[in-house]
Amino acid sequence: MNTHSRMVTMAAAATGIQVGLAIVASRYVIDQTTPATLALLRYGVGFLCLAPVVLITSRSWFRLRDLLPISILGIFQFGILVALLNQALLYISSAQAALVFATFPLQTMILAAVFGVEPLTWQKTIGIFLTIFGITIVIGHALLQNSGTSDAWIGFTTAGLSAFCGAICSICYRPYLRIYPAQNIAALAMLASIGFLLIISVMEGGLSGVVRISATGYAVILFIGISSALGYFGWLWALKYMSPTRVTMYLSLSPITSAFFGVIFLSETLTISLAVGTLLVISGLLLALRNNSV
Repeated sequence: MNTHSRMVTMAAAATGIQVGLAIVASRYVIDQTTPATLALLRYGVGFLCLAPVVLITSRSWFRLRDLLPISILGIFQFGILVALLNQALLYISSAQAALVFATFPLQTMILAAVFGVEPLTWQKTIGIFLTIFGITIVIGHALLQNSGTSDAWIGFTTAGLSAFCGAICSICYRPYLRIYPAQNIAALAMLASIGFLLIISVMEGGLSGVVRISATGYAVILFIGISSALGYFGWLWALKYMSPTRVTMYLSLSPITSAFFGVIFLSETLTISLAVGTLLVISGLLLALRNNSV
């Protein structure tokens, strides 16, 4: 593996760790605001981080015909996806949400096969079933523990839909990444999502509650925003040189990260079902993406 390939791999791996950290941080502060408002503040900070870099480094701008599709992708990637994931954190633990979100590469793999981007081999099929089995163990255990309510279903469903949004975007971004720098696409996508999230936040009544967020809460939001700007730039940059399924494979690092830091900062419990489910999911992803080319 040459230096460039190592850098691409490190960028993809760093994104997986960043996602896990952001999920834990989001769960820490989600009870102080609404899901859409948290996403709005997160990507407001992220855009402010990326905008100066784009203005300094960019020598060319977007063609008019590409503005709308990239903006729509941004609304899904940074608006709907994160709002759904934040919603999930109201009902399930950060580790559970991260594990379901780790089906992102599984869903990307299936969509890539459907759209003819990458073939679905027997190895990938076995990996898919291992991943599904791991997720089923975690969801089944959580629902048994919460048999009197349906709240857990809401969390698992919204986390799964969040991953589905990301899988679609992973495939659809590729043509534009061949034309434009990753930081330009990330900045435009975030800007589009900010407008969308602002509307949703107003409808939720979340903007009126921002004054009630604590100083610690704002510090956490600042961390989420800055790390998101760096993480999503790395993710887009890796997508430019790696296949979508291989890039998203590194999201399997997110449940491990979330479980570890969730125990430390959120006093979450690391259950046997979560540990077994995580092991199965990661094993399935590694098997499915073994020998997958960059």
